[in-house]
Amino acid sequence: MGRADAQAATASLKDQRRRRVKRVFAELPGRYLGAAADFDATFQIRLGDVGRTWEVRAHGSRCDVHPSLTRDPDVVIGTDASTWLALRDGRMSGLDAFAEGRLYARGDLDLALGFEGLFRLPGERDPLLRITATETAAGRITTLVAGDGPRQVLCLHGLGANKASFFETVAALAPDCTVHALDLPGFGSSAKPARAPYNALWFAAAVQSYMDAMAIDEAHLVGNSMGGRIALEVAFVAPARVASLSLLAPALAFRRRRELVPLVRLLRPELAAIPHPLRTATVREQLRGLFARPERLDPAAAEIAVNEFCRTYRSRAARVAFFAAARNIYLEEPHGADGFYARLAGLEPPALFIWGDRDRIVPAAFARHVERACPRSCQVVLAECGHAPQVELAERTNRLVRDQIESCAPGAAVAPPRRLADAIGRRAAV
Repeated sequence: MGRADAQAATASLKDQRRRRVKRVFAELPGRYLGAAADFDATFQIRLGDVGRTWEVRAHGSRCDVHPSLTRDPDVVIGTDASTWLALRDGRMSGLDAFAEGRLYARGDLDLALGFEGLFRLPGERDPLLRITATETAAGRITTLVAGDGPRQVLCLHGLGANKASFFETVAALAPDCTVHALDLPGFGSSAKPARAPYNALWFAAAVQSYMDAMAIDEAHLVGNSMGGRIALEVAFVAPARVASLSLLAPALAFRRRRELVPLVRLLRPELAAIPHPLRTATVREQLRGLFARPERLDPAAAEIAVNEFCRTYRSRAARVAFFAAARNIYLEEPHGADGFYARLAGLEPPALFIWGDRDRIVPAAFARHVERACPRSCQVVLAECGHAPQVELAERTNRLVRDQIESCAPGAAVAPPRRLADAIGRRAAV
């Protein structure tokens, strides 16, 4: 084939792709699943390789699509034509595309995530992802739900974070499980009740209320930092509802550095209601401090996390919730018959603890306390890892979580948790 023929063939393929892209956009109104009567959002879809932008407006029961005219859309989604077609065909999810660096989003995070769930896939298939708003005893809980496997998995984020911190975990587990990444009450897009205590017991009741509302009898819980502590509380008070625990740098009761407890007791979370400046650069630097090697943090994911935190923190209720939860983590009593470690000794569900050897927030030395209180648990220390293993070492962490879930399934062929610990070395660096 000569050069001219090759150029003609390439031009023909591009033309075919443009026509297919145009056809898929034209089909969107017919695939639209509808939304609440007061829902009104404008999405701008930019396909860089074909140099075209479309506007998709979803409002109530209607969906309108046309070449982009809106200068200030609610969400901008950028990708290439091939990825866009794969998303619309259901050959990959938006999380997969984001994880592979093939898609970016700007604007309201929930709207960006929820776009995929607004449209039925070809063959009358349900969307791969959806955003749900579930009414619970703790108020509305907003959740990213993916997959349709028989095992139910709940992902619980850390202090100041939201469901976005579990994007890669959701993508890794969704093929075989139904995964729910929650915005815990007080955080993200969930309700922020003014008079809530925001302690572990209250959060655990909120998680159980969510499970009740979603008709989930039993779930595998995956929690990072504060979310790990909440997962443990669910296991303490309702062990029959917890199939397994995967605890990623969980925020456990501090045995040392308790000299400030009397002062912290005097400081009321309501003081956080007073507006105070928050610089984006400061939040960005604090986020980097959670990682052993900050260069591992994807810049696009980092900007999403920083922007969402800053957006949420502008809310008075969110600031109060943040400081109340932080205060309760520090004040938890470690000692005595009713202290945290006495309760940990009676833990029933199988538990996997994953620590980062360079975690500045919850040092891996906590593994010694867990070993003494609950020697039957499995513990792994990840080398060159900070406070968010599911982000910094996503592939390794998600493999361990997946093995933990599979090992606790009925009739599982995978070794049970304690054998897993023996295989990789208790408290060994991997």
